Amino acid sequence: MDELLRQLADLALGAIPTLILFIVLVLAYRFILYAPLMRTRAERRARTAGALEKSHLAVEQADLRSQEYEAKLRAARAEIFRAREQRLQRLNADRDSALAATRLTAQQRVHEAQTALEAQSSDARKHIEASAAQLAAQVLAAVLPPAAAESSR
Repeated sequence: MDELLRQLADLALGAIPTLILFIVLVLAYRFILYAPLMRTRAERRARTAGALEKSHLAVEQADLRSQEYEAKLRAARAEIFRAREQRLQRLNADRDSALAATRLTAQQRVHEAQTALEAQSSDARKHIEASAAQLAAQVLAAVLPPAAAESSR
């Protein structure tokens, strides 16, 4: 057992320099490689997160701009429809006024034509009445013998 303890003591004594070297290597790794690696990684993560934030912000701004564009487009369309409606109303009003003027002119012409027709019919009646007696005499003379026509007068 003493032998075993002595071998273990020699082994432990021989392992001390390896243990010290291992600890120095771990510390050197920690300070020389690991710390800068973690700083670089954190910086990269921060830049990536910043880029993501910027991209999200850009997307939100693009959405806002597209909404503004759509609102302006809707307003422009409404203005076009309003102008079109006003133009149609003006055209309808012009058409209605032209129709009213044409209707008034037509009514005046009809009235003038009726007046002229009534005057012509009145003249024709007077002419017919004036010539009715003469025509009756001519008809009687043509239908009745001359002796009977004289007796009827």
